[in-house]
Amino acid sequence: MEFNISAPNEQAMKLARERQAKLAKPPGSLGRLEDISVQLAGITGKVCNHMERKLLLVFAADNGVAAEGVSSAPQSVTLMQTVNLTRAKTGASVLAKHFGCEIIVCDVGVNADIKDGHVLDKKIAYGTNDIMKGPAMTVAQAESAIKTGYELAFEADADVIGVGEMGIANTTTSAAVLSVLLDKEPAAVTGRGGGITDEAFEKKKRVIAQAVAINHPDPSDTVGVIATLGGFDIAAMCGAFLGAAASGKPAVIDGFISAAAALCAYRLCPDVKAYMIPSHASFEIGYKLAMDELGLRPIFDLGMRLGEGSGCVLAFNVIEAACAVMNDMATFEEAGIDDGYLDEIRDKDSFTVNVKKGS
Repeated sequence: MEFNISAPNEQAMKLARERQAKLAKPPGSLGRLEDISVQLAGITGKVCNHMERKLLLVFAADNGVAAEGVSSAPQSVTLMQTVNLTRAKTGASVLAKHFGCEIIVCDVGVNADIKDGHVLDKKIAYGTNDIMKGPAMTVAQAESAIKTGYELAFEADADVIGVGEMGIANTTTSAAVLSVLLDKEPAAVTGRGGGITDEAFEKKKRVIAQAVAINHPDPSDTVGVIATLGGFDIAAMCGAFLGAAASGKPAVIDGFISAAAALCAYRLCPDVKAYMIPSHASFEIGYKLAMDELGLRPIFDLGMRLGEGSGCVLAFNVIEAACAVMNDMATFEEAGIDDGYLDEIRDKDSFTVNVKKGS
């Protein structure tokens, strides 16, 4: 699979850094807000940006591995929460409504017919197969899910896109995918998800280890790894990151599942990384490993582990704040301040923004 993603606009980033250096503040004093503003310049090619049209894409799908008892919630919760997401009745959708963020909920594999017209129907199948009994899906299905996410993000009328999910047992599929892509033992990437007993947690790790052994995917074949161990949600989210980047839009990573999908996208096309903005540090242990592999650092840590794209909605406001500072803050000259007093403490190396390192 090929994706046409442009490298960041280095000239725009240079001009953005120069403007940040002229703003009436000590060098680097607005930290990540400065970093984000420079990253946005690289994405859009403009020093001053506006991220007013905010869109959260939520991909919903069921996972056959739920039959192994790896989740505390029944599979029916996927259906109910997929619909509730469109009614501002879930955590992420309440936040989206509060902050004026558009939300599109896309069914790529819920194990039921959804008759609510507010849910976008892109169903590939009625859930995936149980990865304890063979591949989750075919390669063709994985590619179809990636294409679905890609097209939705690419065609979206938005300035910035958040990538979220809904699907019972998808922390299990995400951990399985990460264990292969990162060459880690399942125990090193597996958390408790929505909350399970100690007994169920031990079973979850055993299930992932056995599923990897049964399917033995090739770590160098990212689509193959998704097909054997992943979910339709992960595949579509992977495509959404790629589609957002290909259309010149920043894409915000939510939590653990979103991070796993972001890593898949990165493995398929490394240039996509420059368009990614991590939102919050997920409580799941595999999240940090995925971020370390990507070389990215989340904006905030609120101990969240809900998913749904909830972290994206909060991050949108930080991104808008970064734009406001770049666009509206006075320069030293405009403020009538002689900035000569900063000469001794200025250190260009210390305050240079390096988006590639996620600083």
